[in-house]
Amino acid sequence: MTKATSYTDEVIDDGAPWYAVKLFTLKLEEVRTYFTNHNLECFVPEQYVDIEGRDGKPHTVLRPVVRNLIFVKKPGEDISFQKIVQEANYKISVVKKAKDSQEYALIPHDQMYEFRLMCNPEITMRKFLSSDEAQMKAGDEVLVKFGPLKGMTGRLVRSSKKYYLLKEIPGIGVMLKVSRWCCVPMEEK
Repeated sequence: MTKATSYTDEVIDDGAPWYAVKLFTLKLEEVRTYFTNHNLECFVPEQYVDIEGRDGKPHTVLRPVVRNLIFVKKPGEDISFQKIVQEANYKISVVKKAKDSQEYALIPHDQMYEFRLMCNPEITMRKFLSSDEAQMKAGDEVLVKFGPLKGMTGRLVRSSKKYYLLKEIPGIGVMLKVSRWCCVPMEEK
């Protein structure tokens, strides 16, 4: 008998930073397989979507939130990530630190760990935003002290008369429904 593992048990923080890779192709699964075949861990934010099946009944399937973004864990020192990207037969681009820079932007492991936890497909009160939309949201930096999101950091923002914890990384932002009473400003920790 196999034991079912939860999503949070699969998300492990091993201290390695991540790259954000933009895709200029619709073959997200093939690109994910390409990186996986090179022994690189990949992450694609996914959510459950109801679609109509052949029999006319709705079926719930897991689909990517954005089809043009994949996150790849930085490989060890013996593997050249730049070489793997250049040898790919797909149109892809790694997010850079600045427009005029050739250096790849690295997402710190603690930010990526919290982001991956917030992308849990079982959480229903969640919204995804583009980077531009996330930057336009006004809010204060907070630390969640109580509840299921305890220990997470982000910005406390309002949307549709509800409070959300906003976490943004290059390319995407995610908002989770949170009670404002569970949050304290970062200065007060």
